[in-house]
Amino acid sequence: MDEPIPEERHKHLFADAKVPRTPNFNPKVSLSSSPRPTEVLTSKPSGVSWIHDLPYRNQTEVDYNDHYYRQRLRALQGVDELVDQLITRLEQSDKLDNTYIIYTSDNGFHIGQHRLPPGKTCGIDEDIRVPFFIRGPGIPEGAKQDIVTTHIDVAPTLFTLAGLPLRDDFDGTPMQITDATATLHEHVAVEYWGQAMLEGGISNLGTPTVPNNTYKAVRILSDEHNLYYSVWCNNEHELYDLTADPYEINNLHPSAREGEADKVHIMGFDISKVVPRLDALLLVLKSCQGKTCVKPWDVLHPDGSVQNLLDAMDHKYDTFYRDQFKVSFDRCEYGYVIDAEGPQIAGAYRNRYAAEAWV
Repeated sequence: MDEPIPEERHKHLFADAKVPRTPNFNPKVSLSSSPRPTEVLTSKPSGVSWIHDLPYRNQTEVDYNDHYYRQRLRALQGVDELVDQLITRLEQSDKLDNTYIIYTSDNGFHIGQHRLPPGKTCGIDEDIRVPFFIRGPGIPEGAKQDIVTTHIDVAPTLFTLAGLPLRDDFDGTPMQITDATATLHEHVAVEYWGQAMLEGGISNLGTPTVPNNTYKAVRILSDEHNLYYSVWCNNEHELYDLTADPYEINNLHPSAREGEADKVHIMGFDISKVVPRLDALLLVLKSCQGKTCVKPWDVLHPDGSVQNLLDAMDHKYDTFYRDQFKVSFDRCEYGYVIDAEGPQIAGAYRNRYAAEAWV
């Protein structure tokens, strides 16, 4: 894919802008496997699967990434002008105060993070975190909500704003955009199938696409934890604690710990206790429909005793989660092929020994 093309009048803008040099930008180092990470020299960047083997970017490639970044900023000026024109027309027609305006995106974007060429098809925070701005009747000016939402919540939110009844098949729930104390859920399901798309003129990989970019993941955020857990189609795993490691450099999953998994703790719990809970949550979310996407813990605990990850960490559930089927893949496909995606349904706690609870 070609680089963004700005309007002629915007081509001179942002001449000195560069991709922010965050710790995960074209890393020369990765973090050690110790519980208190320290930088150690390594030939490998962060990540798993094909990302793990990306080469260090030379200066020509870094310079191009900066150019690509500037082109994105310049191209977006045309979008800004369109927004301005729309708001002006609404003002002139006296409709602005009776109109909801939403600004968001279907994805984020990475440029150089984890040595990646420009693109948007990975599960890293740069790709999955998106803005959501809304203005209109009943929306407090300048208000900010620090809650977990996902784009499957957009349609229920619009229905609520319009005074329409919610459909039973909605996978999301309305955002409480006028309630500063609201909480919805702590999880966001993330998934992708097929090839990774590499954008721009320089990738250093000899191809505009990379196969085997299929993965299932869950982002889970609350006052107690801030985690990202993923399973790739080659059955590699990632687990990042974004409170301690916001740039997702230090993979905490036991498969990446080289015999030191027993030294890793999250939320005060041994990592071997946390991973089965995350895996069970992901098992539900990857096949959920309707209300189970909003309340996945109810699938695992129908009595309502568990509503979040911290509840699930009760030691009395250790055996239940240990014995759950695990998220896995039989092979990598170029699309959603259900028979390649391993177990689909989790067992409920009350039926944990019943054969009909498993598939």
